[in-house]
Amino acid sequence: MPERKKAGVLGATGSVGQKFILLLADHPEFELYRLGASERSAGKPYVSAVKWRQTATIPSVARNIIVSPCASGEFQECDVVFSGLDADVAGDIEKDFFENGLAVISNAKNYRRAPTVPLVVPLINSSHLDVIARRLQAARAQNQGKHGFIICNSNCSTAGLVVPLGVLINKFGDISAVTVTTMQAISGGGFSPGVPGFDILDNVVPYISGEEEKLEWETKKILGSVGDDDSFTLKSGMAVSAQCNRVAVTDGHLECVSIKFASEIKPTVEEVKAALREYKCEAQILKCYSAPKQCIYVLEEEDRPQPRLDRDRDNGYAVSVGRIREDPVFDFKFLVLSHNTVIGAAGAGILIAETLLGRGLL
Repeated sequence: MPERKKAGVLGATGSVGQKFILLLADHPEFELYRLGASERSAGKPYVSAVKWRQTATIPSVARNIIVSPCASGEFQECDVVFSGLDADVAGDIEKDFFENGLAVISNAKNYRRAPTVPLVVPLINSSHLDVIARRLQAARAQNQGKHGFIICNSNCSTAGLVVPLGVLINKFGDISAVTVTTMQAISGGGFSPGVPGFDILDNVVPYISGEEEKLEWETKKILGSVGDDDSFTLKSGMAVSAQCNRVAVTDGHLECVSIKFASEIKPTVEEVKAALREYKCEAQILKCYSAPKQCIYVLEEEDRPQPRLDRDRDNGYAVSVGRIREDPVFDFKFLVLSHNTVIGAAGAGILIAETLLGRGLL
């Protein structure tokens, strides 16, 4: 067995940080090496610093790691650093890390709009990692030593949407219009402030701050192209309209999607289903440890997918699509379900790292 790569986690006591720790605890390719959190937690064993809220117990490998401050000097031995930091502190900290030669994979929103930072959902646009490959190759050619970079994974609601959209665009041509209405799990709001229990029980909250804008914009960057200068161009000619709702579900974002193709020549419903079923992502081809057996599960039951029944398919790394049918206003409509804390958050970051490792970039 090759030596495992050393992994650090920033924001280790938060909800996304805890998920990173769970997914890395028994990973055969990454060793949980450094944990970073606020000054309040620094210097304490992780078990004393964290208010653990996962259903599984704290992994033994993490319990006695002494929490470090989130400073790049503390993480120089790490081959990759996963950031679960809140957006209000992530910007300066992540900048310090990649400017000091560290590979950062971030769940925060701060650099998603940066024109030279890849925004990656590893099931659909891992080709955008080519930018990192070219930068590392250039740095090595110039003997620059350690070359840091930052890669962002998407907002949790965007992750599920772009996978079937990307497959259909690649197979049948451009999509001119998308409407999406989300029913998003409460875990997407984090532990604090999160969604107060009295607000969500027996209720649906038809507003999530900033969510609709993220969905509408991120979708276009993820499905967009890379320019000659390695900057990212938004997908042109595709209008995206989102409405986002918080519902009383623990995990799993369910989305109602309608699409219209740009071409007058349309696929059939069966051709759409076949394209989704047959799709394979780069992580599968590279045989990455966390890659799903099937990227997209096409469900034929009339009442599926459902969060409780389908969110954990392939350990939460797969997307489920159901109720694919013609739309009387657009061309097709369907439901998409994704696990918001796995492929929509920490799991996406880990699968990005596995893809980089499979390419020889870590």
